[in-house]
Amino acid sequence: MKITEVKVVVTCPGRNFVFVKVMTDEPGLYGVGEGTLNGSELIVAEAIRHISHLIIGHDPHRIEDIWQLLYRQGYWRGGAIFMAAIAAIDIALWDIKGKVANLPVYQLLGGKARDKVMCYTHASGRDEVECEDSARQIVERGFRAVRCQVGNYGAQGIVGILPPLSPGTPSTAIYEPTPYLVNAPKLFAHMRAQLGNEIELLHDAHEQLDPIAAARMAKEMEPYRLFFLEDPLMPEHRESWSLVRQASVTPLAIGEILTSRWDCLPLFMNKWIDYIRIKPIHGGGISEVKKILTLAEPFNVRSAMHGAADIGIIGQAASVAVQSVIPNFGIQEYTRHPELAYEVTPGACELREGHLYPNERPGLGIDLDEALAAKYPYQRAFMPLLRRADGTVHVY
Repeated sequence: MKITEVKVVVTCPGRNFVFVKVMTDEPGLYGVGEGTLNGSELIVAEAIRHISHLIIGHDPHRIEDIWQLLYRQGYWRGGAIFMAAIAAIDIALWDIKGKVANLPVYQLLGGKARDKVMCYTHASGRDEVECEDSARQIVERGFRAVRCQVGNYGAQGIVGILPPLSPGTPSTAIYEPTPYLVNAPKLFAHMRAQLGNEIELLHDAHEQLDPIAAARMAKEMEPYRLFFLEDPLMPEHRESWSLVRQASVTPLAIGEILTSRWDCLPLFMNKWIDYIRIKPIHGGGISEVKKILTLAEPFNVRSAMHGAADIGIIGQAASVAVQSVIPNFGIQEYTRHPELAYEVTPGACELREGHLYPNERPGLGIDLDEALAAKYPYQRAFMPLLRRADGTVHVY
């Protein structure tokens, strides 16, 4: 069997996604993968097209060999763009292998270590009461873990909005950390008092704090027993994670923008974190992220794979396959995708009572409808922009 073509599909069924089909010379046999990278979809798509020429004619069963070839083929290695491109192909190769074996991917990775994957999802509102109402609705759906925010991306610190400078670009939020640092602990005092101690509560600081502020935040959250505090620091502040760790026993999570084992290993070895957020579609695929979680296990670091809506249904299925088999599973982030996405990529993992269940169909159990995807062309989009009140680009 040989790879004959790598099709790249960029589509916007409610939001932008980057998908691939790795075609083979076996009639009707192909694998689907995903390399969506929010705000950089067209760049990843071009990277996939570029590296795909190297694997035409290769045996798709040789997944590790192809991974090493794609990772090491250039003098400049790694980074979010290339790791997402490699991930798209790697995920598709596992899909092919599962289809040939007539087994779901999780069986090829060692079989289930659990029957279902516990998820958390997002509660928000304009104030504590609205956030509480949102959380109660989530709990009624069967979730036992809820991420709580007032607004999104640190909205408790947003003090104004600047309009876009040109058409097709986003507005800019004016952010100040002091209102956020003052109000976020008040939110969790309210949530814990109203929801009790049985519901797991999580919070995402979105990497907007400096090291001292992050340490203060972690310490002030201690009375509210967070499941974890996510991204109190940017990865660039790696040497300051020890400061946050020493300040508090609040569990810490990071990793949704990390892309390799070399990014993760110092965090594990120094015992700076409790949960690693890396996931297949940004970490080099199923092959690489499975290895990263094996490295994490002896350091008592658990998985908590990023699962926001900018990760499509194929990427979600890859995460669920890995998290179904690893011993050091922690939790999976879950958000509902746009309804059209379920038509473009039919076969999504099933959500029941706050848990995702891996597909029992061969491979990842998901297809990609190219004709339908073509009806929803790419729409230019960017990540949120932040400045401080004095006009400085927010750098934390």
